[in-house]
Amino acid sequence: MDYMKIYEEWTTNPFFSEETRQELLAIKDDEKEIKERFYADLEFGTAGLRGIIGAGINRMNNYVVAKATQGLANYILHRKKQAKGVAICFDSRRCSPEFADVAALCLAANGIKAYVFESLRPTPELSFAVRELGCVAGINITASHNPPEYNGYKVYWEDGAQITPPHDAGIMKEVKSITVQDAKTMPKLEAIHEGLYEIIGKEIDDSYMAALKKQIIHQDCIDRYGSEIKVVYTPLHGTGNIPARRILREIGFENVYVVPEQELPDGDFPTVSYPNPEAAEAFELALKLAKERNADLVLATDPDADRLGVYVKDKQGEYHCLTGNMSGSLLAEYELSQRAATKGLPEDGVLIKTIVTTNFADAIAKHYGVKVIETLTGFKYIGQQILNFETKGEGTYLFGFEESYGCLIGTHARDKDAIVATMALCEAAAYYRSKDMTLWDVMIDMYDRYGYYLDGIETLTLKGIDGKEKITSIMDHLKAHTPEQVAGYKVLWARNYDNDTATNMINKAVLPTGLPKSNVVYYDLEGGAWLCVRPSGTEPKIKFYYGIVGESIENAHELADKFGQEVLKMIEHLL
Repeated sequence: MDYMKIYEEWTTNPFFSEETRQELLAIKDDEKEIKERFYADLEFGTAGLRGIIGAGINRMNNYVVAKATQGLANYILHRKKQAKGVAICFDSRRCSPEFADVAALCLAANGIKAYVFESLRPTPELSFAVRELGCVAGINITASHNPPEYNGYKVYWEDGAQITPPHDAGIMKEVKSITVQDAKTMPKLEAIHEGLYEIIGKEIDDSYMAALKKQIIHQDCIDRYGSEIKVVYTPLHGTGNIPARRILREIGFENVYVVPEQELPDGDFPTVSYPNPEAAEAFELALKLAKERNADLVLATDPDADRLGVYVKDKQGEYHCLTGNMSGSLLAEYELSQRAATKGLPEDGVLIKTIVTTNFADAIAKHYGVKVIETLTGFKYIGQQILNFETKGEGTYLFGFEESYGCLIGTHARDKDAIVATMALCEAAAYYRSKDMTLWDVMIDMYDRYGYYLDGIETLTLKGIDGKEKITSIMDHLKAHTPEQVAGYKVLWARNYDNDTATNMINKAVLPTGLPKSNVVYYDLEGGAWLCVRPSGTEPKIKFYYGIVGESIENAHELADKFGQEVLKMIEHLL
């Protein structure tokens, strides 16, 4: 691809706005920046686009959004499903409302009705709306927890899950076959007049809230302790503020304190460098408020409110951070134990997790006689399994989660849902209060019962073209050269999801992985330990996930810290 030629086209063709032209002329002497913006099209990752906002084919802007939407429209038209329409929502990021309208008017120009939320909404509500409205697809303008300079474009299919095969490949094929100048559009007032642009809001909100309330198991405990339990919550300048507060208020939690500095939507995320509930800095203000209010729970949702970060207070008043694996396991324990106690678990009940999620989940599921299904990384694959259950009439979804702070309780949505997780965690706090237990007491009890599972992740950020090449080089090396041991643990099995092989390193037997092709390697290690390596689908990072089983909490932390350090040493020479 001749990036200079494309750059010149964008700076001279009157199709592009004067604002775009001026932005690009400002970098005319910076060939490296020009190359970064124009060396390749911004590609679909986990389920759509995600990139830095700016002019260029490798950036997020109106033209790239319109091109992606035209490709989606073409795919819908070829499948003759245009009459069903497309739901669109957006978050608090820069340009999100504008990108939502660009997408809506492109769809309208193709004769496909767009249902557009009146203001920002969380990701799970978009998933819910697709199903509630009977749409063929959904578009969510969000970059989730990425830094402020990013935005993104997620595509959902009619089951409410992010696109999976064959739809992802089909849509991308359509997108690649056109240029930004092929995208159609029409005036907004004309689209509204023709019934191709409809604003939605309150009715979907109310239906979504009603769907969440159906997941409550112990309203009696909420009624008893909802006035006692104190919750500090922060939406991190994103979409969670209104729905999270609404659901807690309506079911009976009276003491919910929102971090004032992070309450209002703001795409600059001024109080954090990285609006991610996985990051300790995201909780600095919330923990300060929690200590002032003597809160029992401290909760944070990311900007599009599909991920939930958690701190819980013990009986001594100390706050403990729960990783995504820990909070997911805690909710799995609560949901399975209480559904078993109140109405019994179905014989075909299933817990679904991704391959990089803790084996703690397997131990919990085994205790309750529940089957575990593993999927590739990405909640869309969990949604795909739910659809399989419905299609085949076999399998009952009980709970699903991934290590990256996301879970789904119920099947009202087909993506991770931090709003329902917020509700369920507060409900669990009320239930265990009736047993004179804090949520930290429950975690300790789970470790004592199932084993001291501890999981971690090491991440390398490698930006730009050079970074992309380094990530490819590391993955290629690990696929071609399986180590005999990792961090002192002997490698028992090596799974290469790129060529669908699981190799027994003892007898060299080779079996299929049973999962779709993916750029991932996974090592099963002795002693229940494991390591999984994959590039991020949404950020310029390569990730090293791992898990160990210790003999005590202290021992588990010691082993995990050492493991993470050894993994980084292992790949130093590859950089």
